[in-house]
Amino acid sequence: MAQLEARALVRRPYTISDPLEPLDALRERFQALGYLYFPQAVDAGLCRSLLDTILDQLYPHITRTPAGAPVLAREPFFETDAVWDEVYPKIQRLEAFHTFFHRPELARLMTLVAGEDHFVYPMKMARIATPRKIGYETPPHQDAYSHHAGPSMAGIWVALHDVDDSMGRVTVLPRSHLGGVRPVFKAEGVGGVQCEIHAHETEWHVSDYRCGDVLIFHSATVHRAEPNIAADKVRISVDTRFCDFGAPVFSTNLEPHHGWRIPGLDWDSIYRGWQSREYQYYWQGYPNLF
Repeated sequence: MAQLEARALVRRPYTISDPLEPLDALRERFQALGYLYFPQAVDAGLCRSLLDTILDQLYPHITRTPAGAPVLAREPFFETDAVWDEVYPKIQRLEAFHTFFHRPELARLMTLVAGEDHFVYPMKMARIATPRKIGYETPPHQDAYSHHAGPSMAGIWVALHDVDDSMGRVTVLPRSHLGGVRPVFKAEGVGGVQCEIHAHETEWHVSDYRCGDVLIFHSATVHRAEPNIAADKVRISVDTRFCDFGAPVFSTNLEPHHGWRIPGLDWDSIYRGWQSREYQYYWQGYPNLF
């Protein structure tokens, strides 16, 4: 096992995919690399609308530049600290946040990996990476471990605004899924664990993101967040998990993100102010929970 900080890493740009490519080619690439990267696959206006809605909940801690980009206005914070626990339930209660991943544009991309009959996990995640919190970013990990998931589960991550190399980009270790689930050890940062990284694994794939870029990654693909070293820029993104319908799903994935540790953050409180019932409790009765 080799520590990331103890050796030089090589960063190469993502291999670009297009949703209009032949399905067999996309699935072959996904199985070979462990990810698919679709630049500007979601309408930028849709992403900016969701970003604005989220930023309304983050005021006064995070505000906007004149161009609408998120900037830190108060002290930095990280996932699970007091400020984060204050603002995160407000985001989780947003109808637009949860329904975002049920839109046709996102469903079409998930279909490329999991087929027409796929299941979107109800656990939706918003990521808020503020500057000046070096060491609190998400360490290298596999969702197969953290979500107790099998090989048919995948993650889908969307950039809600442009993200440059100072802002804590999400980066993946290509082909890392081929060896299965790895041992983990305790680490600082989101999740509290890091998976094993082998000495020869020095090449990571990452690119600057544009608003609407989408990254889909295999459940066993190792991925991490780079530190946000910007002066005041904040990176805000959203993600969830999905699988082919009927694949085994661990029961905690049907709970709200961090609902297990934030009092009052449950589905009844999340759904209370929604205008539509279409995506409320859609996950009840899923046939293969464990």
